[in-house]
Amino acid sequence: MTVFPDLQRLVRPDSIAVVGASDTAGSIGRRTLDNVTKHSDFSGEIYLVNARREAIDGRICYPDVTSLPAAPDVALVAVPARAVMDSLHQCADRGVKFAVILTSGFGELGEDGLKVQRQMTELANASGMRIYGPNCPGFTNMVDRIGMTFSPAFADDTNIGPIGIATQGGGLGRNLVQAGERGVGVAMWASLGNAVDLDVADFIHYLVGDDRIKVICTLLEGINDGARLLAAFDEAAQAGKPVVTLKVGHSPYGVAAVRSHTAALAGAAEVNSAVFEQMGVIEVDDTDEIMDVAWLLARAMPPARPRIAVFGGSGGAVALTADHIGAAGLELAELDEKTVAELTEILPAYAAVRNPVDTTATTISDPSLLERSLEVVANDPNVDIVLLPIPIDYGAHSAASTAAFARIQQQVDIPLLPIWMSDRRGPAWQTLVSAGMSSPRSLSKAVLTVRRWAWFGGWRAAYDAGRSTRPLLLSRPSGTAALRLSGDVSNELAAKDWLRQCGIDVPRSSLTRTDAEAAAVGASGERLVAKVVSADIAHKSDVGGVVTGVHGPDDAVLARTHILDAVSSHHPDARIDGVAFEEMIPDDGTDMIVGVHCDPGFGHMLTVGIGGLHVETLNDVRRALLPISESQAHRLVRSLRSWEILQGARGEEPRDVDGFVRLLLKVSDIVAANVDRIEEIDLNPVRVRPTGSRRPVTVLDALIITTGRPAERARNVHP
Repeated sequence: MTVFPDLQRLVRPDSIAVVGASDTAGSIGRRTLDNVTKHSDFSGEIYLVNARREAIDGRICYPDVTSLPAAPDVALVAVPARAVMDSLHQCADRGVKFAVILTSGFGELGEDGLKVQRQMTELANASGMRIYGPNCPGFTNMVDRIGMTFSPAFADDTNIGPIGIATQGGGLGRNLVQAGERGVGVAMWASLGNAVDLDVADFIHYLVGDDRIKVICTLLEGINDGARLLAAFDEAAQAGKPVVTLKVGHSPYGVAAVRSHTAALAGAAEVNSAVFEQMGVIEVDDTDEIMDVAWLLARAMPPARPRIAVFGGSGGAVALTADHIGAAGLELAELDEKTVAELTEILPAYAAVRNPVDTTATTISDPSLLERSLEVVANDPNVDIVLLPIPIDYGAHSAASTAAFARIQQQVDIPLLPIWMSDRRGPAWQTLVSAGMSSPRSLSKAVLTVRRWAWFGGWRAAYDAGRSTRPLLLSRPSGTAALRLSGDVSNELAAKDWLRQCGIDVPRSSLTRTDAEAAAVGASGERLVAKVVSADIAHKSDVGGVVTGVHGPDDAVLARTHILDAVSSHHPDARIDGVAFEEMIPDDGTDMIVGVHCDPGFGHMLTVGIGGLHVETLNDVRRALLPISESQAHRLVRSLRSWEILQGARGEEPRDVDGFVRLLLKVSDIVAANVDRIEEIDLNPVRVRPTGSRRPVTVLDALIITTGRPAERARNVHP
């Protein structure tokens, strides 16, 4: 079980020391001191440490941390990089609970800096003092008005709301906080920098337990401890608090930039995204999206499938909004007939009174029509959210409209989402900001926000219904004893024999070591597949190690000779156990892949997708943390681009999807029973044949890598 540190004395300390306090204008030590003493509402003890000053601003300076009259809860370390470790040792010896290192110049500069960071981690582990940073702007607690930061912008952090933010980067984190300028309220922001000790996961845990926080936002550049992050996400899910995340490092350029910035490993983007999706974390692509989605979630939690109303005075704008909603796969609400009747009575005959609602320009001459009709729509029992596209700024008229929006929002439970589409921002825009009705920056961003909001509603419904599973790193189920692996599965035949014992269908096969044995097998009259059997060769077809359509004794001998010659040419040092001949499974199905690999950060992950020789080229795969439930398995398969093929494209018979799902569940059970032994599984191809076939799902090729086997011998094709 993951144990998180208690951060209460960091978030709301009773005493703070500014180590490196300065009277030099513009310095980090000066700005940090000003934020603590001038821009915070902090009533606790404040200690200044500066060996070259007796006092600053009338406050006594101590020459070092050792000389402090008492151990502070938090030490803000703003000394040059060369002096940081000495200050940290003094802090640990003095009994400081938390050291916040504002100084840069460590892991982001290379190996020498990483060496110092390792010393910081060792000190934290040995002393019990928690370390925050280095290379960070500090911790900003807006809701309690405590600024433990050197940021010159802290004085302006006055728009308080129920969003908690945890980031690794400083500049992008500050960007999130400044969404307050468009009405998004933030309670606190932790920016961890290089995160040698405390990390984003620790603050997710804290924010989950703070009742003032409704939504958690994270911005990740690297994932240092996947197990802790999973545990924090799991706590958020159990508490019903949504987490919105932006992960930097989706492209090679982004990965390189992350490494140079925070010295953290970016991780495989596909793996990260799969983990976020499974844990109910809403992944976004840009900083404005984080705050758009978080603010909408803070205003209202979504139902499983939200129904959307569109309301406005521009026919083109409401039609375009409806177009975006349809393209996003969202659902327009069907207005109640009572609503339609009331709108018909309020609005002119040429208005559109069914969703989307177009009040027309008549509301310019009579603004009361807008407020009366919007109130009717917002109270419709079939409506879960109302989108309000605002294409133009009409000065006083627009100001009256947005004031009406704000009044009605106070009267209804569902969110009203304004969409300010104009480049001109006058008093009407400011009315929305003051009312906390933050507008996304475009129509497309608004609908994307609603789509992500709606996705969370569907995920939450599945979670509450018990259709989700906890990752193996958190649950560690023992599995079924009958599935425990005890023998050698280093080559294909051994792997398939074990899979057969586990209840998975595989072709009949015979191992041959001589031409005579090959001829005897070929004499059966069946059409066969010949394959090299070697623990040293992962992908046999790449080296000429597979021959199909073998028929008869002579053909079998020729196939065996061809395979041995080809393999010898490509891998002269490979250990060959022989050539296997397998029955040919009818080619009337779809070849799929089922893979498992043990991700170094998150544990065992399942890969499912279109298989065969072109799996890398087609790249139609989905991933999930193991174990998976039956509903999760079905969702994985349905989300593939090849789903239509499995359903029976162009008049073909539907494939046995239920049987394929049962295979996925069996693989999940196998891994759960052997979580400490299995490193990788590669079942490719898995032939999924039409429903009703005698053998509808058969594993044609299998590779299993157990813990301790040399990694260079075989690698999963989906890292």
